[in-house]
Amino acid sequence: MELDTTKHDGVAKSNAVANGLLNQGKTSKSAQELTENNRRSAVRFKSLHLLVIGFFLWILFLHAVGIYFFTKGFLSTRLVLDDKSECLLPPLKVSHKSSVSEGCWHPKQFNKAIVIIIDALRYDFTVPHQAESQHFHNTLTVLHETAVKQPHNAFLLPFIADPPTTTLQRLKGLTTGTLPTFIEAGANFAGMAIEEDNFVSQLRKANKTLVHLGDDTWHSLFPGYFDANLTHAYDSFSSWDLHTVDNGVTEHLLPLLAPELAHKWDVLFAHFLGVDHAGHRYGPNHPAMTAKLLQMDVILRQLVEALDDQTLLVVMGDHGMDAKGDHGGESDDEVEAALWMYSKKAIFGRSKPEYVNPPVTAKERPVAQIDLVPTLSLLLGMPIPFNNLGAPIEEAFIGPKEPQWQNLAIVNALTGAQIHKYQDEYAQARGLNEEATSLVQERWLKAINYWVRLRFKKLSTVTDLQAIYAAFSDYQLENLRVCRSLWASFNIPNMLQGIGILFSALLSVIAFAISSSGDRADDVPVLLRNIGIGIPMGAFMGYLLSLTTPNTFGIDGLAFGSAVGGLVGNGLGFWHIRRKTLIHNTMTLWGWMAIVFTLSQSIGFASNSYTIWEDEILLFFLTSFAVVATAASLRQANITDRILGMYHSLLFLILTRIASLSRLCRDEQMPYCRPTYYASATSSTSATWHLLISYTVAILLPEVIKSYYQRTNSYEGSARFWIGFAFRIGLLGTAIYWTLDAADDGNWLSVSSATLFNIRVNLAQIILAVAFGAATTTFIWAAPCIRVEIPPIDGSSGIANSKPKSMTILGYANVHGSRYFLLFSGYLLGMILVQKPMGGGVLGILALQVLSLLEIVDTNDLSQSVIGPTVLALLGSFHFFKTGHEATLSSIQWNAAFIALKTKRYPWSPILIILNTFGAQILTAIAVPLVVLWKQPPKKKGLLGDVARAMVRHICYYTVINLATTMWAGWLRRHLMLYRIFCPRFMTGAAVLLVVDLVGTLIAVGGYRWNAIAINEVFGWE
Repeated sequence: MELDTTKHDGVAKSNAVANGLLNQGKTSKSAQELTENNRRSAVRFKSLHLLVIGFFLWILFLHAVGIYFFTKGFLSTRLVLDDKSECLLPPLKVSHKSSVSEGCWHPKQFNKAIVIIIDALRYDFTVPHQAESQHFHNTLTVLHETAVKQPHNAFLLPFIADPPTTTLQRLKGLTTGTLPTFIEAGANFAGMAIEEDNFVSQLRKANKTLVHLGDDTWHSLFPGYFDANLTHAYDSFSSWDLHTVDNGVTEHLLPLLAPELAHKWDVLFAHFLGVDHAGHRYGPNHPAMTAKLLQMDVILRQLVEALDDQTLLVVMGDHGMDAKGDHGGESDDEVEAALWMYSKKAIFGRSKPEYVNPPVTAKERPVAQIDLVPTLSLLLGMPIPFNNLGAPIEEAFIGPKEPQWQNLAIVNALTGAQIHKYQDEYAQARGLNEEATSLVQERWLKAINYWVRLRFKKLSTVTDLQAIYAAFSDYQLENLRVCRSLWASFNIPNMLQGIGILFSALLSVIAFAISSSGDRADDVPVLLRNIGIGIPMGAFMGYLLSLTTPNTFGIDGLAFGSAVGGLVGNGLGFWHIRRKTLIHNTMTLWGWMAIVFTLSQSIGFASNSYTIWEDEILLFFLTSFAVVATAASLRQANITDRILGMYHSLLFLILTRIASLSRLCRDEQMPYCRPTYYASATSSTSATWHLLISYTVAILLPEVIKSYYQRTNSYEGSARFWIGFAFRIGLLGTAIYWTLDAADDGNWLSVSSATLFNIRVNLAQIILAVAFGAATTTFIWAAPCIRVEIPPIDGSSGIANSKPKSMTILGYANVHGSRYFLLFSGYLLGMILVQKPMGGGVLGILALQVLSLLEIVDTNDLSQSVIGPTVLALLGSFHFFKTGHEATLSSIQWNAAFIALKTKRYPWSPILIILNTFGAQILTAIAVPLVVLWKQPPKKKGLLGDVARAMVRHICYYTVINLATTMWAGWLRRHLMLYRIFCPRFMTGAAVLLVVDLVGTLIAVGGYRWNAIAINEVFGWE
């Protein structure tokens, strides 16, 4: 068959009939041979493709094991002791006789308590401001007002949270008195029950009737603790909903104080979520925040009126919120919550006259949140939980008139003695040496010596009592410092194991990426055979080693042994095929550019300022590539390639600069950064004009993609329906979705929020079904995007059954790329939906940049170069920042979990957040096969190997980045900015690598299977 193909118009003209299209004229024998050869080739391809998938899954396994071991040694953990404090066994001898009725270790002051948690109640929400420039100013006034007017009945203090400032971890600290560890932050989706000693379990053990209203997180932590008849829990994760939880709590809270119900409970926990949700949805500086704070003010005033003398009222925030209303990190705004206590009887006091008024800012006289546990325990006559590290709050025990230093000394001595008991047990359980706790022991001996002298009446003056109080306070603070350092300790061997596996995996990836001789996929069976032998042998040896190594789990030995065994087998496999796998001896400018981009970015992660400004570094790299591509295009001999290369290089540059206008600023970037992703720096909603972006994308993006198809005459078959109709309608539906969201935020319509929310959810579900369901189905079953034109047969010859002399195949030159792009466009639609309007516009730009990059690769003949997959990785990383994300916990857009869901559901809620967070990296990973498929004819040999090598090169970039962030986080583990900058960047790098591994393997390389089958079934496998 002779074909006359034109590269840029995608038309093929044939003077004979193409194999697989028309087989007239073939003998029966040759047709049978062709059919048999095609069948064998199809079976060989399918089998080889599965082996390639297996090789990529092995790479994913290596990365997961390496990350696991490093994380196990790096992220802080603590040993939880099972010991429980006992009511009748105080840690220190005191004159008070312990009893449940009178108080376990100290005379109780209250029989009942109401504990109100206003989620995300930042301290500056509660104090007056001279200038009302923010919506949250001078709104919730009851707390400060009562603390000033009734100082013996109320006090208001800054309430400092320990990061991570996620609700689950804060509730653990507020009930156990212990410090959270960083590794627990991932449990915010689904908490586990608290098994260690805590304030709630002590109340239950004392047969107190507990009632809970509000946030259902409490029931994950304390299952079965609360009275089923009086308790009302509500879903806590839907930050779109500002009112359901708060209205439910309000509905049931005040009736519980009525005489007919007041005797049925002892301690009531009410957790309001509206303030937190208003922050997440709108930011603190929004009228919705004003409304929620006013609602809280009214409710608290009603509670104060209804309270009796024997009930303590406690109001607190579990954490604060940043300028956008988010939390999770350790910035001042995120950790500075508020604490207010109120009693109808005068019981509270101040140690100094100047302390009567509440602090003006959270920097003055703050108390730690863990201090709440011993304070509430002693006020309610409960034993202090065994693992507590906090100290009693001074204002609660100093007395209303003259300072009662003796009482303050006693409660601090009891707390210090319990801490000392815990410290001894912990040191024995962990095998700590005396040197680690020597300073703590010194402080303890000093404090206990004062206490003994007090017991024997050798100390009794105010100065002496103040000295005892100060001594136990010093001991508690020093012990807290030591515990922080112990729980920030690192398991260096585990960290080195993880780094070693990641480094070895990188070498394996590089070996596959740079070696070449023929079809790279042909080498996979040899490699997998050796890997398959090495894994079970290594697993067996690893398990045996774990049995003989102290403090090593069998599963760890299996995982480490399997990884090492597989790596050894892979190395032997490369040795066996060493003569076939020739290393490129020459490096082009493009290859060096890819290396420089990757290594320079990796080295830069050693600098906190470089990490903070990573988006600007990526902008520089992409701009540099566009400039070099423009210069390279000028040197093309073919005038068409020269013009197209220059056009798309300049277009790539312009699109990059436009995308850079979308900004979300870190706290560390201020004031040198101007955020544009949201309506303002203090908002988490989109500006109204951002809706224009969604409609612009819906109108222009399908037309631009269509133009790329038309240039190669590929706008045929399924492409017409999908791009011209389904994709366009999906984008229009996305624009309508965000319009309804803005209408709900701005109260544009006389329709309830619940109705608008239901409409949005149903619309989003339809769009996602089209994007991921219909598009994938279309991709799997669609024929190639071609059209065959056969001219009419000239009947003048009078010969019967005359055959056509020629045929035209429209779309022939880009048959692989045009069909595979259907898969990319389907996921593009889904990703645009789960982003804010600005983020959707950015992903639309990303799609155009991908198309421009493919044209640059084609005109400069770079389909076999490493630069294409590397630039796609740079685009993914760049647009991660441009879609409103940062390498911080607080930048996670939790609202995405409810774009298509009415309530929290597993695994769909986490999946939606993953799609929102890593959408750019997912799209660029799916686009990798296009680098080698774009404008390739159907009979191109070795495409499976080319696709595999391109994907390995793409993964190689993320592997290097992850290894670099891992090593720098380990090296800088004592750096002041570790948990603020380096640790979150390591966690982001690890998550991105695993996501790209999974998507690249199952969707990109896996999707190529259906692409190849569809094309080869038309054009033939041979």
